[in-house]
Amino acid sequence: MSKAATQGTARRRGRRPGGTDTRAALVEAARAVFTEQGYDGATVRAIAARADVDAAMVNHWFGGKEGLFAEAVLKLPFSPKTLVDRLLDGPEEDVGERIVRTFLTTWDTTGGGVFTALIRSITSHEQAAHVLQDFLVKHIVGRVVSTVGPDRQELRATLVASQLVGMGLIRYVAEFEPLASTDIEAMVAAVAPNIQRYLTGDIT
Repeated sequence: MSKAATQGTARRRGRRPGGTDTRAALVEAARAVFTEQGYDGATVRAIAARADVDAAMVNHWFGGKEGLFAEAVLKLPFSPKTLVDRLLDGPEEDVGERIVRTFLTTWDTTGGGVFTALIRSITSHEQAAHVLQDFLVKHIVGRVVSTVGPDRQELRATLVASQLVGMGLIRYVAEFEPLASTDIEAMVAAVAPNIQRYLTGDIT
């Protein structure tokens, strides 16, 4: 191998200049690959290639794929409290609309993002299911229901979560048309009334 080629290889492999830059690049690349492939389908080599670093850097920074998954996917990239405050900011009878609009607006900007990564990983990574349940049922929907739900709050929260997970699964993972490309306001009009009933209506 020529000296120039050797130097080129050295530049492409190993830690990027500045450790935090390498770490951040790996997290960003991992989130994308886990979203596309799920936990089982994602490989350390593919993630490192996406980040343009040596695969050894995954072990160096995260101890392996499991640690990287925990950092990139299991840690939610926003504050649940901030999201709940936004959902409760307005008339109680419009909470269902705000939930659908907020979730679709958030997910659409990233093609499903962390939600899709969690869904694709549920069958192969037990913690992914726990995180999704805690995120939707306990930290988001559960807190909304505790404010507006008249009774059977745990059941109401689970019903709302089932609607959101199903909607996200079809729109971002299975990509069934025409739902996958239906505009957000049309989705709000179609789905929000059912979520509102789960929140505040009669479910007996």
